[in-house]
Amino acid sequence: MSTADLLIVDDDPHIRSVLRVGLTQAGYTVTEAGDGAEGLAKAQSGRFDLIILDIGLPEMDGLAVCRTLRATHATPVLFLTARQDEIDRVLGFEMGGDDYVTKPFSPRELTARVGAILKRTLDRGASGLVRGVLRVDPARHLCDVGGTPVTLTAREMEILAHLMAKPDRIAPRTTLTDMLYGTHVTVSDRTVDSHLRNLRGKLAAAGCGDAIETVHGIGIRMGPCAGS
Repeated sequence: MSTADLLIVDDDPHIRSVLRVGLTQAGYTVTEAGDGAEGLAKAQSGRFDLIILDIGLPEMDGLAVCRTLRATHATPVLFLTARQDEIDRVLGFEMGGDDYVTKPFSPRELTARVGAILKRTLDRGASGLVRGVLRVDPARHLCDVGGTPVTLTAREMEILAHLMAKPDRIAPRTTLTDMLYGTHVTVSDRTVDSHLRNLRGKLAAAGCGDAIETVHGIGIRMGPCAGS
């Protein structure tokens, strides 16, 4: 059985009930919130391993909840959305989301997505990685630039750990996409680009603007991480 604390934030009681039953049967401990303000207040307690967050929430929509939460917490976020537009999914990733499921959804698929995210964030066994002023410990989900902590999402940590494990090797975008989502899911380049843009911005704000280099037409690799 699985052991993790999950927070479901959705204004539809029926959806919360379906999720609660399926996830509880999978062995997870589930807490619920019915609107964005309540969800944010509970999420900021920091005790949850993953948050399932509806985008179309009253009081405060899911994108705003995620954006506010990301200022202080790196808890993985799985978005629920009834919208089909790619732009909504891209916005979700840009706000710091780790994955999304479109309504109507299969409870079995959602439970599998939850398990995959938690496996990446809770079961990592990699040791600390260092390059220049940049230090990353994927096992404890920690990152710092010259001692300044950097809060990363699960996806951002996965990308950075992958690049730092082989810092002189170029990683094609297709490799990053397959690593993040598997080969059976169709994901646009814009999705991966959103994660990379956010990751670069966070590292640059901490004083490491040269951390990730683009090799045009080929892919991404680690820069020298000399710091500013």
